[in-house]
Amino acid sequence: MLFNSFKFILIFLPVTLIGYFLCARINRTLAYIFLSAASFAFYSAWSFAYGVLLVVQLTANYLIGYRLGIWRDSDSRAARTLLTTAIVMNLGLLGYFKYTNFFLSTLGNILDVRFVTLNIILPLAISFHTFQQIAFLVDEYRGKAARYTYLEYLLFVLFFPQLIAGPIVHHWQLIPQFQKSAMRFDPGYFATGLTFFVFGLAKKVLVADQLSGIADPVFDGALAETPGFIAAWIGTMAFGLGLYFDFSGYSDMAIGLARMFGINLPYNFNSPYQSTSIIDFWNRWHITLSHWLRDYLYIPLGGNRCGRIRRYVNLIATMLLGGLWHGASWNFVVWGGLHGFYLIINHFWRNLRGHDAHVQSRFPAINWLITLLAVSGAWVFFRSPTFAHSLIVLKAMVGQTYLAGVPLVPIPNSSLALLILAGLIAFTLPNSQTIVDGLAQITPVRIVLRWRPSPLWAGGLAVLALFAATRFNIVREFVYFQF
Repeated sequence: MLFNSFKFILIFLPVTLIGYFLCARINRTLAYIFLSAASFAFYSAWSFAYGVLLVVQLTANYLIGYRLGIWRDSDSRAARTLLTTAIVMNLGLLGYFKYTNFFLSTLGNILDVRFVTLNIILPLAISFHTFQQIAFLVDEYRGKAARYTYLEYLLFVLFFPQLIAGPIVHHWQLIPQFQKSAMRFDPGYFATGLTFFVFGLAKKVLVADQLSGIADPVFDGALAETPGFIAAWIGTMAFGLGLYFDFSGYSDMAIGLARMFGINLPYNFNSPYQSTSIIDFWNRWHITLSHWLRDYLYIPLGGNRCGRIRRYVNLIATMLLGGLWHGASWNFVVWGGLHGFYLIINHFWRNLRGHDAHVQSRFPAINWLITLLAVSGAWVFFRSPTFAHSLIVLKAMVGQTYLAGVPLVPIPNSSLALLILAGLIAFTLPNSQTIVDGLAQITPVRIVLRWRPSPLWAGGLAVLALFAATRFNIVREFVYFQF
């Protein structure tokens, strides 16, 4: 079930909200059960069998976590063995569904043998909830997880706003909120939640879905018709902006939906295309994943505690694995490796110039442009179907083909205007949380755009929502829908 569908907005959401608050009036446990059941139905609308698999997996992880909590003090060796086994189990499940055919294809290329492709369908959200549950197990082993009931853990994993594509929420961020929640309808929370949801919906259907129509022909058709310099750059910028508005739009909707239930989810994007360094970019892009990779991969590998060379090796390893997490393709590995290389250069430059060199720079616009170019170049590998497609588009972007190239796929002036408008919004304007929650330094633009419960804002959001609804006739899945 998609957030950007009439079925979700007109049926599932109001029924779930009303049912949750009515159940909460009777009993907190009943509210947990109702919301968990509704979330299970939300997931199982795509596949009941995979919904059952998810419940089996989270149940096994809960029981393992319970045992870890007992053994970590009384039998540390057994606890360590159990944790390792549990991590292998979770990664093995993820690996089977997501990487089996990739592994067979790679092995076949090495051995010059053709393996039969297996008909494996990737369960929804397995990449997200696997990382979420591994974090819980590691925290339990470290003694950083409280003792939760099974119903609390069930709701933590299944809670439908964050289930399909994040943000990657930790147990300590979500479960205590449900424990302390009054479970009463709050008009203020609902108003801000609705605002976040409408903003995210507009990002998705009015911007991201339209920009994909510009980017897709450039990347998918690169082998058939070499794009020219202008076409390659327009396609790359359309993809980069489209990906941002798609994923940040989903995150805004997730945050908004949770607010309607009185729950705060962490922000996942913070104007990443306004970054002035790659380090800054990864502090702003998919923030919850960046924190997960830092806390559960980079730091356990040694982080920056073992010298500069080891730090660089850890950065590369983390970003290579992060790239592979995004998809079963060598293109994603290259994308992750590029960002690891960018981070090494960025850290080396800071060490050379001083840690605050990026803040003290006299040329922030140049820093911004270099960062944008680096990120855009890496997006080519992220989007291209094959490595060969990537090289063709990159050659066109640096002018190695020819400036004119194959004429652009006819693009209406309205689409080009949308691309320019999307760039202006992403590069210059405040983001959703700044507008709604006011989390930024006060400027004239932010004062004008500051959300407040008023008839003017209510009318504007209503118009935006209705305009977005007119685009529901062509429903596109989120980039990370089946991930």
